[in-house]
Amino acid sequence: MAISAERRAELISEYRVHDGDTGSPEVQIAILTEDIRELTEHLKSNKHDFSTRRGLLAKVSRRNRLSSYLRKNDRERYQTLISRLGLRK
Repeated sequence: MAISAERRAELISEYRVHDGDTGSPEVQIAILTEDIRELTEHLKSNKHDFSTRRGLLAKVSRRNRLSSYLRKNDRERYQTLISRLGLRK
């Protein structure tokens, strides 16, 4: 259920701030968003998979914390990121 290494590398190269960047909030939020989308699709067909639901809620929480951090520290980067990812806020 985790995203593939190739997809993760694509996300990192697409959302990184500078070369060698793998831990910026933008990259972390993009990876979490991809994970959340995959888990949501999985839960549509497996409604009773409660351990996956718990993991999904943890990832959503982590993404919310990272996005609020980015919103507080750099509003322009935050606006750019949510428009690129198609998130509501």
